[in-house]
Amino acid sequence: MTPDRATLLDTGRRVIGIEARALDVLAGALDDSFAAAVAIILKARGRVIVSGMGKSGHVGRKIAATFASTGTPAQFVHPAEASHGDLGMVTPADVALVLSNSGETPELADIIAHTRRFSIPLIGVASREGSTLLRQSDVAILLPRAEEACGTGVVPTTSTTMTLALGDALAVALMEHRQFTPEDFRTYHPGGKLGARLSRVADLMHRDMPLVALDTPMGEALLIISQKGFGVVGVTDAAGRLAGIITDGDLRRHMEGLLSRSAAEVMTPSPRSIDPGALAEAAVAVMNERKITCLFAVDPEGDGRPLGILHIHDCLRAGVV
Repeated sequence: MTPDRATLLDTGRRVIGIEARALDVLAGALDDSFAAAVAIILKARGRVIVSGMGKSGHVGRKIAATFASTGTPAQFVHPAEASHGDLGMVTPADVALVLSNSGETPELADIIAHTRRFSIPLIGVASREGSTLLRQSDVAILLPRAEEACGTGVVPTTSTTMTLALGDALAVALMEHRQFTPEDFRTYHPGGKLGARLSRVADLMHRDMPLVALDTPMGEALLIISQKGFGVVGVTDAAGRLAGIITDGDLRRHMEGLLSRSAAEVMTPSPRSIDPGALAEAAVAVMNERKITCLFAVDPEGDGRPLGILHIHDCLRAGVV
């Protein structure tokens, strides 16, 4: 039997609506315990040890990954494995962030006891006030009561969404306090599309540049263009500053008597350049706007010396475009 499209859409919208309303309730319910959790994490000399069982564990893995990629060292420890030796990963320098919807998950008993035995700060997150987890915690974050989106009240849906959002809120609060920058993010996340988008020109540019002096005969300039393989050559003045660039278009415009000319006579003066510290995406935008394939990266201190050359193909290989 083919499912009714309208019914399926209604279900999807109902679920998302229930969870969205729960997030509004969560935002309003945040209190000093949230600020206290951030403060404890900031004081830690070690890592945030995130733990949870079942669906809470899956959410905990994501929270730990978000912390780690945004400047807060973190690691997920499975509570069952913790009971069989992995408690050795949890040290007095760490902070434990333990997640449980009920706050009574039996598999968490050993890791909770370990934090109490060695005075390891414990942040507990649960939906049941007065639960064992929240009573044992140094900082107890109580998730507000909210309807599970499954309709039966037994499938973790809304509760896991709230826990995940709370983890994101903690991570962002820590980021903002530490003034975590896009450059810092790229340090922890060099791979993938996000890392590519945060690449700097200096990360991709070539330092073995095609350069000639103003008085270089065009015969020699053509050899440099062929040898370097960028299809262009930069022209520098006596002080080493980038004075111009010779492109394929310049060659075509000066075909008549080309070999009798100097680089200064053929070049396009004052070419567009870019700061090596600029995002590679900004360089791609310039190349697209100007309909060019190369940009010289020039010393940002202002003396105009070329430090490298970036080709559009470098950006393509890095996944920037």
